[in-house]
Amino acid sequence: MFSYALRFLGEAVLDVCFFRNFGGAFDIKTGAVMKSKKAKMAFGWRVYGIGMMALGITCLAFGEFDPGQPVPDHFPYRTVLAYFAGVFIIVAAAAVEWRRTAVWGAAALTGYYIVFVILLMNGCLLVTDYAVYGTYESIAMQMAIAASGLIVYATAARVDVQIDAALAARLSHLGQLAFGVCALIWGGAHFIYMNLTAPLVPKWLPPGQVFWGYVTGICFMAAGLAILTGVKARLAAILLTAMIASFGLLANGPILVADPSSHWNWTESALNLALIGAAWVVADSFGGRDSV
Repeated sequence: MFSYALRFLGEAVLDVCFFRNFGGAFDIKTGAVMKSKKAKMAFGWRVYGIGMMALGITCLAFGEFDPGQPVPDHFPYRTVLAYFAGVFIIVAAAAVEWRRTAVWGAAALTGYYIVFVILLMNGCLLVTDYAVYGTYESIAMQMAIAASGLIVYATAARVDVQIDAALAARLSHLGQLAFGVCALIWGGAHFIYMNLTAPLVPKWLPPGQVFWGYVTGICFMAAGLAILTGVKARLAAILLTAMIASFGLLANGPILVADPSSHWNWTESALNLALIGAAWVVADSFGGRDSV
């Protein structure tokens, strides 16, 4: 009995630390799971899951949807649905953190964001605000979450032998391409909305706010092109992850501290954390292989 308890405890610790039997990065070219990258890939999943849980908690705390999930104010039972969405996101994201339920958690998040958030919620905006670039930027935020969720699902399902290597490779590649398009859209937004981008840069950062607004826009677009073409894609995704993380430290963090009562500020910080994890998942999915 005592030995069984020790065995159960050992398995639980392994599940908490990383996905046991998970080979780390999934190589799109070979369809192979690479054993040497176990802890690193698991940590990328962890950040993604934690960021998504933060988004769900924000929904519960304020009884409000993520601003990227537009629901009309007059929609029936809107607040109740916001609470339900928050609980759903938290449960699904928590499932991603646990090896035995990672496949189902990733599938749930991907399905929710593709069907409900992108098609139903933001689909209406495409009809009414199709000429507004901000519409596509907002959709790209949600698409990036879905794309990384698809990669997590493909890799976890492959490890659990629920899908074959060829299908997992195709799904992961689709997620990479979708994320690359999102990065291009974000880069374009920096140029189109420089009046909104520049003020987010700390004034003390030389040589100036507008300069860094353009530089980060170029970096987004360069990363997007690299991910789409496969040329130094992993390096580009790693640098993109670091840049998004810097936004949290230099922009979102100080804004949240200045006004911690704002739903918008909490949502932006939670979304930033989720996108850090999403970009990290994409970087790891390239399996350490870049085209040259």
